[in-house]
Amino acid sequence: MRKTKAKKRPLLPDPKFNDQLVTRFVNNLMKDGKKSIAFKIFYDALDIVESKKEDQEKTSLEIWKDALENVMPHVEVRSRRVGGANFQIPMPIRPDRKISMAMKWLIKYSRDRNEKSMAQRLAAEVIAAAKEEGAAVKKKTDTHRMAEANKAFSHFKF
Repeated sequence: MRKTKAKKRPLLPDPKFNDQLVTRFVNNLMKDGKKSIAFKIFYDALDIVESKKEDQEKTSLEIWKDALENVMPHVEVRSRRVGGANFQIPMPIRPDRKISMAMKWLIKYSRDRNEKSMAQRLAAEVIAAAKEEGAAVKKKTDTHRMAEANKAFSHFKF
């Protein structure tokens, strides 16, 4: 790389739970710079999760973190050109990228749901992901399956 690597900016923890991971999630959820609306959607979704949860000893934040953990992929396939052919090569994922992929998938598949408000969609996807079902978890299993199918090309690593 020609230029120096950009420094990681520290994130401020969110006001309610004092957690940087929540702020990072809300930053991904935000559209058009409307952060207060994104926070409201996230907190409303956690309130819905709190009312619908079956596991009484877990808080809604812990359920959300479990959902994020269940959506996190461990390997992905990356395309590499070797001798005129493109191969899908399975690669392990950096911890930072795991988290951001999980967040983006959770938000993307929440937006694709049919509930009325975004808070309800997000809550439904979080509850589904915590139970290891739902579209975001399916995306993770598909990614893992693709990596498993292309394991034969892993000797072409970068």
